[in-house]
Amino acid sequence: MRIRRGLYAPVPLEATSSEQVLSNPWVLVQEVFAPGYVGGWSAGEHWDLTEQIFRSICVLTARPVRRKQQILQGVTFVAKHVPPDAIFGTRTAWEGKIKVQVSDPHKTIIDMLDDPSLGGGITHVEACLRSYLGSPHADLKTLIAYGDQLKNGAVFKRLGFLISRSGKPDRAAIAACTQRLSKGNAKLDPALPGERLVTRWRLWVPKRWAGSS
Repeated sequence: MRIRRGLYAPVPLEATSSEQVLSNPWVLVQEVFAPGYVGGWSAGEHWDLTEQIFRSICVLTARPVRRKQQILQGVTFVAKHVPPDAIFGTRTAWEGKIKVQVSDPHKTIIDMLDDPSLGGGITHVEACLRSYLGSPHADLKTLIAYGDQLKNGAVFKRLGFLISRSGKPDRAAIAACTQRLSKGNAKLDPALPGERLVTRWRLWVPKRWAGSS
């Protein structure tokens, strides 16, 4: 596991030097966004689920978010407001005296499935999921349990669909997702057109994704 960036103990924003922020952009998270955690694509980088480099920091926070994208001391943060009970499945990463609350590998994937924009879009979410499934982090029981705790039926529709597209789909995971299908249809990615309905997963997908599960 790579500790990419750390989070200092709370520091007044005006006392944070530009040099400090440039070397450790997460230094601002506790002061500006707590209670919350680094997640999405930033956590994906942290857990080696992706080789793609993102220029912004993804944060999930229970604080009200006036602007989704905020530039603080030259660093771009993309924040999503979540209810307090959605803040779970985090770990504290340490680098000396520096610590950061970051979603664990399972919560990172579940958050991306809940909102594909947190993973940079569904194509990258699928790539992260495949990396997760092939990594030592993989734990489908925990993944399913986190999905249950988040209480969004679309998570299981997307998860079942994406797992079924993999070369060796896990039958137990497919069955678990099937048992949890909620009523109604969801979109694979709300940012993309839903042109075809995959009835098995009650999921609207773009044309190029149809017939692939």
